[in-house]
Amino acid sequence: MLDPLAEVVALLEPRAPFSKRVGGAGAWRVRRAETGQPFYCVVLEGSCWLTADGNEPVALDQGDFALIPAACGFAMTSHPPQASTDALETPPVMRPDGEVRLGVPSGPPDVRMLIGHCVFGSPDAALLVSLLPQLVVVRGEQRLATLVQLVREESRAQRPARDVILERLLEVLLIEALRSSEGTAAPPGLVRALADERLARAIRHMHENPAAPWTVAQLAQEAALSRSAFFERFNRAVGVPPMEYLMRWRMALAKNLLRDHKKAGGMADIAEQVGYGSASAFSVAFTRHVGLPPSQYTRAHANLRNA
Repeated sequence: MLDPLAEVVALLEPRAPFSKRVGGAGAWRVRRAETGQPFYCVVLEGSCWLTADGNEPVALDQGDFALIPAACGFAMTSHPPQASTDALETPPVMRPDGEVRLGVPSGPPDVRMLIGHCVFGSPDAALLVSLLPQLVVVRGEQRLATLVQLVREESRAQRPARDVILERLLEVLLIEALRSSEGTAAPPGLVRALADERLARAIRHMHENPAAPWTVAQLAQEAALSRSAFFERFNRAVGVPPMEYLMRWRMALAKNLLRDHKKAGGMADIAEQVGYGSASAFSVAFTRHVGLPPSQYTRAHANLRNA
């Protein structure tokens, strides 16, 4: 069977080219509004607090990894967030050793982190990210701890190609974090749904055969649930109804095929591969979802490649 999470991650094309070492001492708070780029943080030593917009504050300790796939505002603090912490907000200071310091600028830090923005190479990243949790925090995973240890050692060393090695390690961390966070306690999204054995069966069938004329009743049957129970359970776990998820996945596949239409075939072939009986029906659905016709989307991305 296909692995839906692996498919989404593969289409996302995650990279982590931007990172910086950050240390915090004393009392501090830093706030960032939406930046347009997904954010990650690896706690190398010590602890701190992370509050992503729309989520409860989360304590991060040594070895923890946090990822905010969607670009949303967040705050990081040295102590549990309180209303009075706004007064602690101070501008970061760049130290001579290349570390960005928060709070007290001198002396040993209480916490060391590697933070940065990751990049999703897919032009359809926004749609794919909507299938993932808003906030991913992974802790207590041995494989992740090993990767964090490698990142810690590489970030301290001054060896040749350090930045290249760090970038590759962080890319693996991103993928491992999404995989390791699978569980019913995860925030709504694909990761949480795949931890539910019955929902996972239905999702895998959608990914194996996206062109099939699926209905909620048929998917409920694959999950061995009643139609109403399946609909409610899916909506609660994924955050969107089953047909909405299927439509988003079909559109993600369609965009990928349109960007490589020479291999994918003509418009009728692409329509058939993503579950539409005709090129015209596909064009109407694509235009409604994307905001421009498939032919115009193909030309736009051809121009980008040739620019």
